[in-house]
Amino acid sequence: MKALLEIAELQAWYGKSHVLHGVSLAVMPGEAVALLGRNGVGKTTTLRSIMGLVSNKGTVLFDGRKLGGMPTHAIASLGISLVPEHRGIFASLTVEENLKLAWRSSSQWNLASAWDTFPALEARRKTYAGKLSGGEQQMLAIARALMPGPRLLLLDEPTEGLAPVIVERLVTTMRGLKAAGLPMLLVEQSLDVCRAVAERHVIIDEGRVVWSGDTQALDSADQILRQHLTLEDA
Repeated sequence: MKALLEIAELQAWYGKSHVLHGVSLAVMPGEAVALLGRNGVGKTTTLRSIMGLVSNKGTVLFDGRKLGGMPTHAIASLGISLVPEHRGIFASLTVEENLKLAWRSSSQWNLASAWDTFPALEARRKTYAGKLSGGEQQMLAIARALMPGPRLLLLDEPTEGLAPVIVERLVTTMRGLKAAGLPMLLVEQSLDVCRAVAERHVIIDEGRVVWSGDTQALDSADQILRQHLTLEDA
């Protein structure tokens, strides 16, 4: 089976700061892949590079098409949606207005499916997004990313700073999206969330891939986890 997203020898910079040093990974159709690592090792930069938001070189293929050099809006139009770490919702617009802005006529998603997936948002549909709780804002960010009808969903720290009950709801939602066939590349600090959502995991350290494997292999990789995810051996 051909990869939906394929990244090879990806390098990226912020100004003169060289952040990624040859990252390679792939996401297969219908697959959820978790991107793991300590803070500041290049996880967010990898997602931003896919979307053309940072200077980069290497190969990024989406459904066989090279994304290098394409503007972000053109990449998004191919069917990639990013849920950024800081959500990026329009605080001065209502929940419904945020969703309507992102909707495309070709999408299988609409307001009804958004309310069905996130019932808490329907009750707040006329509320300004800036007035929502952190959990509600994260739900809105994900719902808005779904409205164009993406073929690949990029999620950057979707559970960060949220209460356990909200994390549980989001995990259920992500599992439901995967079960419906939506591929995901997930940046996430919580190993429990990664195990629950993704079937394959890639660990990055200092801008390089240092390990990859399935959930069973991750559960057995104690030394790798200590070396690259905890502060024990940092």
